[in-house]
Amino acid sequence: MSTVAELRAALPREGVGFVPTMGYLHRGHLALVERARRENPFVVVSVFVNPLQFGPGEDYHRYPRDLERDRALLQEAGVDLLFAPGVEEMYPEGFATRVQVEGPLTALWEGAVRPGHFQGVATVVARLFLLVQPQRAYFGEKDYQQLLVVRRMVRDLGFPVEVVGVPTVREEDGLALSSRNVYLSPETRKKAPVLYRALLAMREVAGQGGSVAEALRAGEEVLRAVPEFRKDYLAIVHPETLLPLSDWVAGARGIVAGRFPEARLIDNLEVYP
Repeated sequence: MSTVAELRAALPREGVGFVPTMGYLHRGHLALVERARRENPFVVVSVFVNPLQFGPGEDYHRYPRDLERDRALLQEAGVDLLFAPGVEEMYPEGFATRVQVEGPLTALWEGAVRPGHFQGVATVVARLFLLVQPQRAYFGEKDYQQLLVVRRMVRDLGFPVEVVGVPTVREEDGLALSSRNVYLSPETRKKAPVLYRALLAMREVAGQGGSVAEALRAGEEVLRAVPEFRKDYLAIVHPETLLPLSDWVAGARGIVAGRFPEARLIDNLEVYP
């Protein structure tokens, strides 16, 4: 269904698990759906490529879309309701409200590289939560900063929603699944796991008792071996604040992002237990 009226008429009063997506679904999305299916009597998935979270020159218009394929995958996965609105349905004429989470959670890392991105994310997620009214909502840990931003928004605004993070799903060589992986040429695809290898190198140093600085140097060395990858950032951060660390804390997270010629990729991993 594609209209708010249809959605409201079809929703049950309670027991809704919700998976918001931008479509072009892969096994990572389906892991979210599977978790929602296990934990809720009624599962809703949205497919909406949100223009507010794309900046100038980004890939909004070429972002991969295949709603019929998505619908078939979701039907096979046992989803009860697919909500696939158009832009005019989500943001009617005159729509003028934005939701902004302040502070380092949105100022650093993806927030610095993609100004306005998290305002777009918070706005669309808040609107979807109000429309779907789920008890639980499921987000992948691959977009770890986004997960924390949504949790902060839910806590600050008092949404009665449990935000559930689901572990990243990877290819056999470690590449995190992403709809944007379709952009990668065969040659670049072979090199793309370098992000994960850098994170593993940092985790290995941590496991051997090395310092944060030593772990970062190990990750940088892995990235330098693939000059086609232009790094935006590589950091070890606090798992709740995302502030950079100089000493280890439990759950310390390695984060990395950058560009290959065809696509920008991000990844993260807990590097210190």
